[in-house]
Amino acid sequence: MQQDTVWTVLITLIGVIGSGSAWRFYEKRAMRKEKDEEFIRHDCKNRISKLEALLESSSREKDEMRQTILKLTEQVSALTVKVEFLQNGKVK
Repeated sequence: MQQDTVWTVLITLIGVIGSGSAWRFYEKRAMRKEKDEEFIRHDCKNRISKLEALLESSSREKDEMRQTILKLTEQVSALTVKVEFLQNGKVK
């Protein structure tokens, strides 16, 4: 009977120690997972901010290029008229 009690106490101690270790393991694992999720969330926010800034910059650049193209088209039209005038003037 004495030996059964010793075994019961040993098994109980091993169970308690094992469950305490398991609890710490799962607790650390949960904290690590939470930190990883926070890092991903923070990283995504940074990337979104950068992409929004790039999109805004690209939009401004596109508008500037559109204005430049309009000015160049106007200048080409004016030069075309001048060339036609000069060619017609020499023929007569």
